[in-house]
Amino acid sequence: MVRVPSPGSTLAAADPTRTVPLPLREQADVRDRWLTQRLLDVLPGLMDDAGIDLWLVIGRENAEDPVLRTLLPATWLSARRRTILVLHRSDDGVTPVAVSRYPVGQFLPAWSDDEVPGESYERSQWAAVRRFVEQASPRAIGVGVSPAVAAADGLSHADHGLLREALGPWAERLVSAEPLAVRWLETRLPEEVAALRALGARLQAVAAEAFSPAVLRVGETSAADLAWWLRQRLTDLGLAPWFHPVVDLQRAGVPPVAERGTLLPAVPYDEPVLPGDLVHCDVGATSLGLNGDLQRSAYVLRSGETAAPAGLARAFDLGTRLQDVTTEQMLPGRTGDEVLAATRAAAAVEGIDGEVYSHPIGVHGHGAGPAIGLWDEQDGVPGPGGHRLHLDTAFALELCVRLPVPEWGGQCVRMGLEEGVVLTASGVAYLGDRQRELLLVPGG
Repeated sequence: MVRVPSPGSTLAAADPTRTVPLPLREQADVRDRWLTQRLLDVLPGLMDDAGIDLWLVIGRENAEDPVLRTLLPATWLSARRRTILVLHRSDDGVTPVAVSRYPVGQFLPAWSDDEVPGESYERSQWAAVRRFVEQASPRAIGVGVSPAVAAADGLSHADHGLLREALGPWAERLVSAEPLAVRWLETRLPEEVAALRALGARLQAVAAEAFSPAVLRVGETSAADLAWWLRQRLTDLGLAPWFHPVVDLQRAGVPPVAERGTLLPAVPYDEPVLPGDLVHCDVGATSLGLNGDLQRSAYVLRSGETAAPAGLARAFDLGTRLQDVTTEQMLPGRTGDEVLAATRAAAAVEGIDGEVYSHPIGVHGHGAGPAIGLWDEQDGVPGPGGHRLHLDTAFALELCVRLPVPEWGGQCVRMGLEEGVVLTASGVAYLGDRQRELLLVPGG
């Protein structure tokens, strides 16, 4: 199994073939240690950069702020009643305080429900928030309100109103915590990057297993069968899928269909896989509160073939070249839209026809941070496309290319690729073994 790192160590050198995930109790220890380290080492600088000296993260059971679960101890699976976390930036660092009915992990308790005699539980809780704000005297109070980033828009309408009422004149200092929330969500510790690397190795192994003769029975197994097998396999391994796996087929004689400027495979999902098919899967799962996202493509050999047709191999090579073009443009300080524009311009010079739709990944699958295109937004992404790239952000490097295949009578193929990467001081590093050629499946 993947070892639990001792203090000061990382999982970077861990054997990627070891079992992922860890036992639940060990996962909890790792996640709580990460949270402590992030509160001590990461959050102070992020609050300074955002100009926010008091951050309020508020959620109720069944209406949790997306940021809230990244601050809760591992034994908390959701908010309890109304959970209010207060993070105060001072000269000594960040003081984490909980205005909550129950103790909250590393957070200092700052309220009991008998603090204001004669008042209801709810009014007493809000009074404690007001008292803490008055003591801290912050210049800017960040809250979860954002029109552009869903993960930074977690403060409910009702709680927003109650907060403003409780704060009185201090409500004039409320600001959107979007820049702080985005940076908190996207920034990865070295240990988290190593865990993403181990998760990526597991996803690669599961995808390879799905394309093996033991699972993919040519002439019998359909794309839908493979998708459900992937979901079941991940679940059996203790890796919760964060989306239903996608498996699609492309086949000579069945041209892709046009949809909103792109091409999509047209072979029905319930048709069995046949020799000569291009099989593609998109799979993602969660471990240690982090998400991985991966795509793999394989060719089903016809009788007498030992390799994929040259046209399909060429399409895959172009896909890897577009990956290189994209990562060359992923420079710290650039916005996602700037990376997208530069990538598309460089690809056009090389005659590569494709789309780039890469996204941050971590505590959310489609994570907060700079979006580098959407498949149907290739001229920029309002909101997330304007966010700047920072070091220690992990991305799903996701894109596709289109190319006519001579062996298929000139029929166009859409080749999709996706790999986990992280932006480091030395450039973009892959989170695992990069697929460099089509996998081959015996055709029977």
